[in-house]
Amino acid sequence: MLTRRSDLPLKNDATSRFLPWLVAPMVFLCAVALTSVFILNGLIGRWDRDVSGTLTVEIAAAPGDASVSAERTREKVEQAEQLLNAFPGISAAQALSQDQLIALLAPWLGNSDLLKELPLPALIDVTTDAKSPPDLGALAAKLAQSVPGASLDDHRVWLSRLIGLSRSIEWLAIGIVLLIGCVTSATIFYATRTGMAIHQEVIEVLHLIGAPDDYIARQFADRAFFLGLKGGILGLALTVPTMAGIGVIARRLQGGFLAELSLPITGWAAVLVLPAVAALLAMITARLTVHRVLAHLP
Repeated sequence: MLTRRSDLPLKNDATSRFLPWLVAPMVFLCAVALTSVFILNGLIGRWDRDVSGTLTVEIAAAPGDASVSAERTREKVEQAEQLLNAFPGISAAQALSQDQLIALLAPWLGNSDLLKELPLPALIDVTTDAKSPPDLGALAAKLAQSVPGASLDDHRVWLSRLIGLSRSIEWLAIGIVLLIGCVTSATIFYATRTGMAIHQEVIEVLHLIGAPDDYIARQFADRAFFLGLKGGILGLALTVPTMAGIGVIARRLQGGFLAELSLPITGWAAVLVLPAVAALLAMITARLTVHRVLAHLP
């Protein structure tokens, strides 16, 4: 492309100045949308692995002051553990200690010393057999009958809803990427038409003396490729510090939920290749536009 001869002074066009600045925000928005897709996929995968084969049994705190409630709740926990460990399909059942429970509640309720003086519910972490999982309906009924105040929490229920929401957001992000591609193509189309209008006389002369349509189209396509690449690199330069800043903010948040936000290698590869994709899209659009216009010339 660098050594090809050009009979059109395209470097002096107004499109050379504004087109990269139009492509840059398109690439930036596309990179943000793609990043959200990869991050959501990673989060869903981690959540799925973390809750796979696990259940939680919650036992409400028994009435009374903190010491009496803790003693009565402990008796219910021991009874529930025996029931769970004997139930078919359960690999292990272990109650969380008071320190573990306080550590879970402290980020939400504040002072951990105050939590020690309050009657707290008990949580039992249950691991199921992946090859022969338990009958959750029968297990929940037996728990409710044998251990008053006990309830079974199947993580798959809320996880399936969360996955459904995440998938909807992913499809929305993909739709945004496609829309950005269409808008970018439209921008290149009108910029190319403007360039052809500016150089209409030269194009007509080349066309009359027998210059192939592809020869003229190639000059516009080459120019559009470099302008698209320039705008793509500019958009990428805006994307990288933005993503890095979001990562820093996420790591500062407490609770361990958003601290796991990270873009995988494939995500970075997809983002880094966007300038080349924008340049190719600009080149193809410009070539097709020129061919379409020249086809109507006498």
